[in-house]
Amino acid sequence: MTTFTELLSYEDALASYDPVMGLEVHVELGTRTKMFCGCSTELGAEPNSQTCPVCLGLPGALPVVNAIGIESAVKIGLALNCEIAEWCRFARKNYFYPDMPKNFQTSQYDEPIAFNGFLDVQLEDGEIFRVEIERAHMEEDTGKSLHVGGATGRIHGASHSLLDYNRAGIPLIEIVTKPIEGAGERAPEVAKAYVAELREVIKALGVSEARMDKGQMRCDVNLSLRPTPGAPFGTRSETKNVNSLRSVERAARYEIQRHAAVLSSGGTIVQETRHFHEEDGSTTAGRIKDNAEDYRYFPEPDLVPVAPARDWVEELRGALPEMPRVRRNRLREEWGVTEHDMQSILNAGAVDSIVATIEEGADPAAARKWWMGELARNANEQGVVVDELPITPAQVARVAALVAAGELNDKLARQVLEGVLAGEGGPDEVVEKRGLKVVSDEGALGAAVDEAIAGNAAIADKIRGGKVAAVGALVGAVMKTTRGQADAARVKELILERLGVEG
Repeated sequence: MTTFTELLSYEDALASYDPVMGLEVHVELGTRTKMFCGCSTELGAEPNSQTCPVCLGLPGALPVVNAIGIESAVKIGLALNCEIAEWCRFARKNYFYPDMPKNFQTSQYDEPIAFNGFLDVQLEDGEIFRVEIERAHMEEDTGKSLHVGGATGRIHGASHSLLDYNRAGIPLIEIVTKPIEGAGERAPEVAKAYVAELREVIKALGVSEARMDKGQMRCDVNLSLRPTPGAPFGTRSETKNVNSLRSVERAARYEIQRHAAVLSSGGTIVQETRHFHEEDGSTTAGRIKDNAEDYRYFPEPDLVPVAPARDWVEELRGALPEMPRVRRNRLREEWGVTEHDMQSILNAGAVDSIVATIEEGADPAAARKWWMGELARNANEQGVVVDELPITPAQVARVAALVAAGELNDKLARQVLEGVLAGEGGPDEVVEKRGLKVVSDEGALGAAVDEAIAGNAAIADKIRGGKVAAVGALVGAVMKTTRGQADAARVKELILERLGVEG
């Protein structure tokens, strides 16, 4: 159960202390098979149905490294401006963990495949902040524990636990930053922006979907406070497995306030892991993690060293896609939008959807309008990102085309989108089934206009007298008569023509 700690206000915390962060991000690679065996990595299978002697750690089973996993690791290292090791190897990280069947994790210790890199991230006001990368190393994921019988889903209070080893052995890349200094009050924002940019890089490389909501990417937020910039680092806490961008920011902010409250009252920070609680943004203590912790690393005797050939590394470097920040700047100029608008599009997860809609023939302004308007609102209500909605860029482009051709107005287009999202078919099917086409018959429109003028004589007289703004009331009457299926601009023209008034 969540416990609450008295916090210092954020402003007071930053007035007295300087935050230092370290971010450790685990990314599940999108390989078809696990890192050291041929078991499938497909999600959703029956528990323990995707296992073998290797990933269960049975005696005599020998691992074989996944070549695509190595290639993905090198691509990530290159995209993060890292040096790629000429020679590295795996190690055994020994510790008892219920969902690690071998009782050790095959990882990398002092010889990571990529090291000494950086990632430039853009903050909301356009400032560029450089986050330095310590290392990116390869390892395998653990299995999954399901704690049954408790109120929180955690082991405390549970009556028993179930173990699913399907995930054990799935390839992971752990990306570790160097201490992030100098962010000051913007530290939580920097943390969120870094993880967001890293996610975009991973997706652009095609090595993982990097879906935080599905555990394909998760972040450990390390944080400490010191009295002033340049002073020795304080004792850190490590908030584990934070699984959304918003939560990364909230976890960093909460820990700044919690550390400051403890230190200001004369207390001592305990070096420990922390659990983050989505419901209120708080953290609670996990396990003590002191500096003397010994994983007894030693080189993995069952795997040969990895020595990426230099010409192969350069071949991969030359084939890297356009990096997300470069691409966004290019698109921003092509679309003629502000940095703030582009940031909003990024936050909504709509960049790729808009690009694909334009490629399907939509005008850039129309593509942005529908994805960032009606569809973004719908996604927000459902708690998903826009590209998870059950609608394709081609369908959005078709709606935009119907509007451009005058067959739909904006109100009708919103209803069409609603129908597509509800599974009623494509845009043309929804238009047909719901009878949503704009009334374009001039005779029918003229009759509706005449009826509105006759029924609102006083308003018609005002318009004839020069109060043209009053035409809106008559337009509204016609739209009501036609159930919103008239072209409002054409209705206005007809009304003014009938009344003999210049528009």
